[in-house]
Amino acid sequence: MADAAETAGVGAAQGAGGTVLGHVLIAADKFKGSLTAVQVAERVTAGLHGVLPDLPVRALPVADGGDGTVDAAVAAGFERREARVTGPLGAEVVAAYALREGTAVVEMAEASGLQLLPAGTFAPLTATTYGSGELIRAALDAGARTIVFGVGGSATTDGGAGMLAALGARFLDAAGEPVGPGGGPLRELASADLSGLDPRLADVDVVLASDVDNPLTGPKGAPAVYGPQKGATPDDVAALDAALAHFARVLARDEGPRALEHADAPGAGAAGGIGFGALVGLGASFRPGIDVMLDVLGFAPALAGATLVITGEGSLDEQTLHGKAPAGVAAAARAAGIDVVAVCGRLALAPTALGTAGIRRAYALTDIEPDVARCVAEAGPLLERLSAKIATDFLT
Repeated sequence: MADAAETAGVGAAQGAGGTVLGHVLIAADKFKGSLTAVQVAERVTAGLHGVLPDLPVRALPVADGGDGTVDAAVAAGFERREARVTGPLGAEVVAAYALREGTAVVEMAEASGLQLLPAGTFAPLTATTYGSGELIRAALDAGARTIVFGVGGSATTDGGAGMLAALGARFLDAAGEPVGPGGGPLRELASADLSGLDPRLADVDVVLASDVDNPLTGPKGAPAVYGPQKGATPDDVAALDAALAHFARVLARDEGPRALEHADAPGAGAAGGIGFGALVGLGASFRPGIDVMLDVLGFAPALAGATLVITGEGSLDEQTLHGKAPAGVAAAARAAGIDVVAVCGRLALAPTALGTAGIRRAYALTDIEPDVARCVAEAGPLLERLSAKIATDFLT
């Protein structure tokens, strides 16, 4: 689709009995591993139009700050920009961000994400967020006055130290040398100096957009909860937790006691602790990622006049209820009095949980194809079939 946010179809369609239908708003996240959010919108649109060819449809692909956030912004009319930055293992990568009218959407996974690692390769102790800092600097160079910093899907657990170093901070060991990349070497940190941070940051509004509210360390902190996903062994988790706690203490000693407050703040543990670095060094304010993105993408005007909202993601489960895109979309639509249904690959929520979240019904690919491997391989056609059923159930 040329513009994923444009209306498909002209005027109002009619359901059974001549009922006039307003537009349907498709505001779904990606089906990870099979369909991007834009492709989900295209397939749902095709399924609806198979039943109601003249139905007006608006597509607004959404994201919650993790991977796919830049793509969602571009689909909503932002300009895609690219920069060469340092990847999580130190090699150069090309990372994208989105820009419109002074607002930049920067997705840390573009520079420091798990998807940038070779298959089967992890570096839990040494992966760096340096490239994320370089990507923020590129947005500053492009004139950004507001930066929506979407964090998630990281390969890193360095507390944002790499990001801050790329923006001018200095983290030195006892010999006066820069500590190595990653979270592990932070155990050698002897001094921290944020005075060299890019001065433009003082005049920029940085919003930390994340779907998690974990603290930096402890049993619910970044290493313990997310380290194993990045290849960390139990010994690695313990080492990273101690190193990040030391990082926070040194920052508190050298830059002021608020660093320890930030370490316990919601979102500090996001994306391997890069949330902590953003709160301490960038003066960021934390907001749930989907709430930020709905504002940035223009969800409210797209919702006006809608008859039905269709949201979704690859798996609707307990995590969905805690800050994921479908829950945020459903809450906003319910507040406007508009019905919401969801599409997904796999459904692991009871009808009561869906109802509490504001979702009237969920349609899963596994409902029509029990073979999960085929659901992944044939997600597009299956999603069209599900969407035709939505049209029949809710719009005719």
